[in-house]
Amino acid sequence: MVKTASQIFGELTFNRQVMKSKLSKEVYAKLSATLDSGASLDETIASDVAHAMKEWAIENGATHFTHWFQPQRGGTAEKHDAFLSYGKDGEMIERFSAKQLIQSEPDASSFPSGGIRSTFEARGYTAWDPTSPAFLLEAGDTKTLVIPTVYLSWTGEVLDLKTPLLRSMKALTESVNKLHKALGNKPVKKVRVYGGPEQEYFLVSKELFDSRPDLRITGRTLFGAPPAKGQQLEDHYFGAIKDKVMMFMEDFDTELYRHGIPSKTRHNEVSPNQFEIAPLYEEVNLAIDHNLQLMEIIKRVAERHNLVAILYEKPFAGVNGSGKHFNWSLGDDETNYLEPSDSPIKNINFLLTLGAILIGVNKFGGLLRAAVADAGNDHRLGANEAPPAIMSVYLGEYLAGLMDEIEGVGSSVTEKSLAHINLGVKNLPKVAKDTSDRNRTSPVAFTGNKFEFRAVGSSQNCAEAGTTLNLLVAYGYDEIARRLTAKKGKTVEENAVLVMKDVLKETKPVRFEGNNYSAEWHKEAEKRGLPNAKNTPDALDLMLDKECLALYEKYGVLAKRELHSKVEIKQDAYVKVKDVEFKCALNIAQTMILPAVVEQICALGEAVKAAGKTGALNADLKAANALYGEIRGAIRGMEKAITTCEKEDDLGKKAKLYARIGAGALAQLRASVDKAETIVADGYWPMAKYQELLTVL
Repeated sequence: MVKTASQIFGELTFNRQVMKSKLSKEVYAKLSATLDSGASLDETIASDVAHAMKEWAIENGATHFTHWFQPQRGGTAEKHDAFLSYGKDGEMIERFSAKQLIQSEPDASSFPSGGIRSTFEARGYTAWDPTSPAFLLEAGDTKTLVIPTVYLSWTGEVLDLKTPLLRSMKALTESVNKLHKALGNKPVKKVRVYGGPEQEYFLVSKELFDSRPDLRITGRTLFGAPPAKGQQLEDHYFGAIKDKVMMFMEDFDTELYRHGIPSKTRHNEVSPNQFEIAPLYEEVNLAIDHNLQLMEIIKRVAERHNLVAILYEKPFAGVNGSGKHFNWSLGDDETNYLEPSDSPIKNINFLLTLGAILIGVNKFGGLLRAAVADAGNDHRLGANEAPPAIMSVYLGEYLAGLMDEIEGVGSSVTEKSLAHINLGVKNLPKVAKDTSDRNRTSPVAFTGNKFEFRAVGSSQNCAEAGTTLNLLVAYGYDEIARRLTAKKGKTVEENAVLVMKDVLKETKPVRFEGNNYSAEWHKEAEKRGLPNAKNTPDALDLMLDKECLALYEKYGVLAKRELHSKVEIKQDAYVKVKDVEFKCALNIAQTMILPAVVEQICALGEAVKAAGKTGALNADLKAANALYGEIRGAIRGMEKAITTCEKEDDLGKKAKLYARIGAGALAQLRASVDKAETIVADGYWPMAKYQELLTVL
């Protein structure tokens, strides 16, 4: 009998149902309090939880456990330890203690730290995050108990991406409560931030993938002439899903359900062989952990179907890149602060939350750009439905019109004007879909009861985007609470509208409803003073602005040293990625492309001998010879660029050299190689071409 999705959902997770069945009522109640309110874990229950977790894992075939964390190099990390231990009399037993559950000490020497520690300072600690459920990792018949954790240095400094996210959520709760106090509302125990990362990806044939050293080594094609048929007909978007892909998707969904990951939507994306999967929304920490699991699961499942799942942001030139549209909202146990309501008081909160977001993005929009900065995403931002590097906010025609009305309110706010504003907000969910189109070019777009941050790259960890959004909105809430508290002599509702009026005037620069791709917008954004960092090194400079440093420190998200280390880690990663790309391109051009051109020249030479040195064949031979020389020249240019970049000792300057000189040299080499692809016979060309990669599965 085939099991339904709900029947297999979460069978590999140590979820609440399992906890309830394995723990005493008292222990379960204490653990639930931690999960529900964010309260500190009662360490007296740790032994009971560890025992129950071990028993459940062993019952399901696990032999090892691991603390699973998110180092700043990207992806996840894990070290597996067996449950096996010595008993009192030296006999072998399975043991998993409270200490092993709560904390572990993996070797930290080879994880990036940005100067926080020397290589010989190897000690780092992982600490259990009970808000994200443990799960079982399967590899054939082998199972491992996986425990989500944070990762810190021996000195307590941040070495991961989860810790700043958790800190930012604490800061956001504190800021929300400042606003609640100013409004006369009760404080909340915990602000709940929700996330829903929509994951785009490409599928390619394993056989074709293996023929491309650039794809295998760098994740993207460094060369490739445009195919006759790319995405220009847009016939792939939401088209019928091929049987082979549908079987993969069904297998993929099954694995996600077993891990408790609520996959909801699957469809063809715009580019041929590009697809998307979207989940139901969850609390943001769990949503991000689930997305990281998803990125590992998709690779394993694809391999079972003789496919390769590509998560790189721009694996193919000239067609859509892949993003991870990050849906973000916040609220408490009773209310989504971005959901309009019948309650006038809740609608005031809705408006002030919009104001907080506008204030944060207007003041620190550059941090959002920096949060999604890496070598892969640089290729994607600004083209083929990805937003540009300029951070702006889209509200939609109806809501933008309502904001204009509020901005136009005079110094006197009446009951009539308050009622009108409340009615406008109340009607928003009913009319927004009909009166406002979706702006797919906007990086930060309001989409009903949430914001969609569209700039996250498909291979990236959403924790950085989530941390930054939380931080910016915490700042915005504090600003509004400060202004609201300073206003006297009117009702809270009247003062709130007057504060909002000022906020809307101040944040006009960051509000934009038009086409973010247009040249006119780029000129206008420059006039408005909005940052436009087109590459990662320039974007990272924005993080080191004095006000940005102060912001991270004020809210306890990152200390000055931790933020500097983060920038250094990102710069170093950028340099290494580009260095690998450039050297891979050189190797392919020298050992695969030039020999293919030589074969073409030899074949043409033989043909010319047979036909005589006049006519079109001789012209083709001369063109092939000239192209050989052109590629050789571009190779020398690439070698020179690499040498120039490598000589620079300053990491920040080196990254900028790779972004400019190195990228320019690779573009020149690519242009010559792609030209060769159009004249060299298929039989001589050493790699799968775009037309195959984008159509064959």
